[in-house]
Amino acid sequence: MAKKPAGADAPILLAFSGGLDTSFCVPWLIETCRRPVVTVTVDTGGIDAAAAARLAERARTLGAREHHLIDARQDYFERVLRWLLAGNVRRGALYPLCVGAERSIQAQTVATLANQLRTRTVAHGCTAAGNDQVRFEVALRTLAPGLEILAPVRDEAFKRPEQVAWLEQRKLPVPPHGAAYSINRGLWGVTIGGRETLTSTGSLAEDAWVLSKDAFTRPQPPRRLELRFAAGIPVALDGEPLGPVALIERLEEIAAPYGIGRGIHLGDTIIGTKGRVAFEAPAASVLLDAHRELEKLVLTGRQQRIKDLVAGPYGDLVHEGQNLDPVCRDIEALLAASQARVTGTVTVLLRPGTAFVEGVDSAHSLMKASKGVYGEAAGEWTAADARGYSRMLALPGVFWTRAGRERRS
Repeated sequence: MAKKPAGADAPILLAFSGGLDTSFCVPWLIETCRRPVVTVTVDTGGIDAAAAARLAERARTLGAREHHLIDARQDYFERVLRWLLAGNVRRGALYPLCVGAERSIQAQTVATLANQLRTRTVAHGCTAAGNDQVRFEVALRTLAPGLEILAPVRDEAFKRPEQVAWLEQRKLPVPPHGAAYSINRGLWGVTIGGRETLTSTGSLAEDAWVLSKDAFTRPQPPRRLELRFAAGIPVALDGEPLGPVALIERLEEIAAPYGIGRGIHLGDTIIGTKGRVAFEAPAASVLLDAHRELEKLVLTGRQQRIKDLVAGPYGDLVHEGQNLDPVCRDIEALLAASQARVTGTVTVLLRPGTAFVEGVDSAHSLMKASKGVYGEAAGEWTAADARGYSRMLALPGVFWTRAGRERRS
């Protein structure tokens, strides 16, 4: 009898979201590779007990030998989200990196589990047209260069209707939304891709939104919130101390019915094309707005400007799955130093579609530190000081004007 090649009985470890692509991958890998498949869902947010049970049941029904659910929410916040918040990162001045930023955490968790299962083969359900294939594989190759990576949907060029038909032919379950929408959910929000996002025009149908459905047809009454930050980290909501993960989840429940954080982002993909994705980021949007305004109170103008210079590239690196690059640790060191005084409270008024920052307060307020009142009264300076300052500040312009006149004479 011929010997089986080494590792032939080792399972293929599949990163499993429960969506159409990864659901298709389970039976396809079993049938094509003739090896068992173990699924793993890395929870970086948006998975409650009922959703976890559905994922496990779906994986087993599709043929997975085992299913693992690993809670990585706290790790995701500590290693990624806290820095996106510290940098006030919004890609294209709009999109708060709802989904995609967690891929390096998920890849590291998958690599660790693969080692525990003694397998050198992992798989994912990414397509050739998206960003996640790059994010996953950059992280996996950085963390575990010896892993074999399978990507059936990408490498075999399967289209979503083909996957639906393949599953239906075998009487296997097709996930909700079928081939119509690709939905990803995490602690920082939800992304939705569908026919409406394939072009640069038009919006989603109201029933396609996940968190904010009917937010504008059934508007909520105004609601005022108080958020407290300590060294840049959200630590309390309406006076109740909460860990950052619990606070983000609670804030999402409160803000989502207002349609806050709903948008459609058009930008540059990692692979060089323009792309468009709908998103819902209620908690991220409220926290980013609140944090930004608190920083304005406690940081100097130069601190804010220098921080903005590095926060943009940091967001790009995270978006591209490059946050294992050592330069990210350097940027995080600067961001950490900048947050030392970002402690205080922010009052936010929620109305349909908007989160209005009403006010901020902090023991480190640079506004309170001055004896002057803007537009009303001088403080640490006199009227003569102000007159002289204005005169000195005008000198570069005076010299420029004078030099121009001399050239004309």
